[in-house]
Formats: sequence, structure tokens, C-alpha cells
Amino acid sequence: MNKSELISAIAEHANLSKADAGRALDSLIKTIETTLKAGDSLALIGFGTFEVKARAERSGRNPQTGEVITIAASKVPSFKAGKSLKDAVNV
Repeated sequence: MNKSELISAIAEHANLSKADAGRALDSLIKTIETTLKAGDSLALIGFGTFEVKARAERSGRNPQTGEVITIAASKVPSFKAGKSLKDAVNV
């Protein structure tokens, strides 16, 4: 499913226009981004939790030359599925 198909599904399930559903989805995505950027987590009970995790500096290899390189530490977004979502997928 791509974004436009998701917007159509939201519009149908919530009895909204596609424009309203698109604005709602864009707002949700922006809110998640803003929350994670601030370093906070966002928990939707039953669905899952979005959070930021720290990835430590590590060494790797340049695939072209085989040279050992250092990969800088970074922050990465993470999603952990909630019980209801896990149960829905495993039916």
C-alpha cells in the first residue's frame, strides 16, 4: 500500500473526503517527526511506540576497497509494535 492508497482507505473508513484524510495523515506524520526530533517518544496504546534510539560509533568496510572505515554515531527512529497490532498480524 502506498500513501495515496492509505489516504483513500482512511477517507473510506472515517467517512472523510480524500483531501481531509490527506491533511490528517500529513498532520500525523509531522507530529511524529516533531516529537521524535525533540527526543521524546510517542506511544499509541495497542498499536505501538515510536522512539529515538542511539546507535554507537562502529567500524565497517568500504565495499569497493575493503578499507576499514569508522561509521559515526547517530540517532535512528524506531518503532515497536504493540500487543494488539502483533495479535492482528498473527491471526
